[in-house]
Amino acid sequence: MSERKSYPSDLSDGQWSLIEPVITAWKDRHRSVSGHQGAYAMREIV
Repeated sequence: MSERKSYPSDLSDGQWSLIEPVITAWKDRHRSVSGHQGAYAMREIV
């Protein structure tokens, strides 16, 4: 699979480092009922 193209709205590494702990903590508290882990990295979705 090839790497996706970047978009102007993509987060910088610095921006991601600020919000990633918050998103990870939220996901840890809100597990999927079905147990599905998701097919995409959270950074790609944000």
